[in-house]
Amino acid sequence: MSTVYDTRRCALGEGPLWHPERGQLFWFDILGKRLLSREGDKPLEWRFDDMVSAAGWVDRDTLLIASETGLWRFDLLTGHRTLVIPLEADSPLTRSNDGRADRQGGFWIGTMGKRAQPGMGALYRYYRGELRKLFASMTIPNALCFSPDGRLAYFADTEAQRLFRVALDAQGWPRGAAAPFVDLAPKGRFPDGAVCDAEGGIWNAHWGAGCVDRFLPDGSFDRSLAVAGLHSSCPAFGGADLATLFVTSAYDGLDDPDADQGCVFSVPAGVAGLAENRVDL
Repeated sequence: MSTVYDTRRCALGEGPLWHPERGQLFWFDILGKRLLSREGDKPLEWRFDDMVSAAGWVDRDTLLIASETGLWRFDLLTGHRTLVIPLEADSPLTRSNDGRADRQGGFWIGTMGKRAQPGMGALYRYYRGELRKLFASMTIPNALCFSPDGRLAYFADTEAQRLFRVALDAQGWPRGAAAPFVDLAPKGRFPDGAVCDAEGGIWNAHWGAGCVDRFLPDGSFDRSLAVAGLHSSCPAFGGADLATLFVTSAYDGLDDPDADQGCVFSVPAGVAGLAENRVDL
């Protein structure tokens, strides 16, 4: 059973990141233009002028943050950010969405229409100064995560109700086309964020279903963990042993949501995760 980790409600919670050097969870409220965290019982919050959605860690005090206009180097001590590279900065209709660092030190980030317009989404990868568009004509790119050996990337298009996977080369770039991995349409499920565990299992949050499901590397269903947030949006492994699953949620689109909707939840996973990789700028 999940418990509430943080009671601050997010209209659209996303992008949980457990910083392995700080032992600290960070997450975003996209619509609220906020980055949130906590140090023990002390809540922390940073506000932005544009929507922010995902991050990777560069060093102990620096994050790479994705916003609707670019990828930014963000100093946690001063709150100052510096542009690393623009991301669809010339398009006022789109914003960033799900993102995660891969095992090679690259950072994958999805973009989408602010009103989830069909076909306006894309997937990009930033690696050592280069931002390359990998997949286009998507609607809501999500579920970015990577196999423990770094040879596979997983992602989803939420509206298509499918998870995909693609092989990666030694530098982390895709080799060939993506292939269907799990079809959630028969269950009426909509895949949101995802993370891989140390055994190669893929934990995928299901928007509107209040759960995170685990799939094995062959695509078969393994188990489901319920969370109190109906719009469960993205999981991340954290805690001292990396065996706690933190799950963001959202209250956007819910009629008369209760006090738990939009909170961050924690639940024992029963399996350990992997430390998030450092982003190689």
